[in-house]
Amino acid sequence: MTDFLLIHGAWHGGWCWNAVLDRIRARGHRAVAPTLTGLADRSHLFSPSIGLNTHIADVVNTARWEEMDDIVLCGHSYGGMVISGAAELLEGKLAGIVFVDAFFPSDGQSCGDITGHVTPRDSAIPPPPADWFGIANADDCARVAQLMTPHPANTIGDRITLSGARERVPKKAYVLAGNRKRPYFQGPYEALSKNPTWRTFDLPTGHHPMLDAPDALVNIFVEMST
Repeated sequence: MTDFLLIHGAWHGGWCWNAVLDRIRARGHRAVAPTLTGLADRSHLFSPSIGLNTHIADVVNTARWEEMDDIVLCGHSYGGMVISGAAELLEGKLAGIVFVDAFFPSDGQSCGDITGHVTPRDSAIPPPPADWFGIANADDCARVAQLMTPHPANTIGDRITLSGARERVPKKAYVLAGNRKRPYFQGPYEALSKNPTWRTFDLPTGHHPMLDAPDALVNIFVEMST
């Protein structure tokens, strides 16, 4: 049995992983998808003081109090920032790490640095239209539109501190959602495809392979556990 820890992206919550959670558990593994502070079912905890380190602590504390070990840590979109930071604090506990159409920061970078977007002055970033994500199924798109919540703005401007723990994880993968190419996802995918210590996958989906192709995504996750 492997422990899978799944981290969502901006404006989302653990709810976006439900189809993946069901499939992982059906294969006999344990899977947890916490919601980051200030979002979705934890939106009542929203505060202007929430930053990237708050969300990194969410992940580290989930691993600790769920008593997880030999973890496959997976992050989608903004979640790539979070799992990069969490890998620093969970070193020795990670069996694998998977970036799913996710930001892949270097030491000292912020999410805003990667996208080129200026951090807004408001404390919250409203969700974009759900169809911006290129979700294949209309019902899934409507569900995303209904469940998204504003995202804490400080998390986009906060710069990350990395020592290389991410690269020291035994198994590493980057999954590109190839139907919706963005340079900040395409770039890491192309660079890592030339790195023999990483595996890369290109799924023909929109930005949400957990909704568009959950079976294919779970196959990749489980492959990273063996």
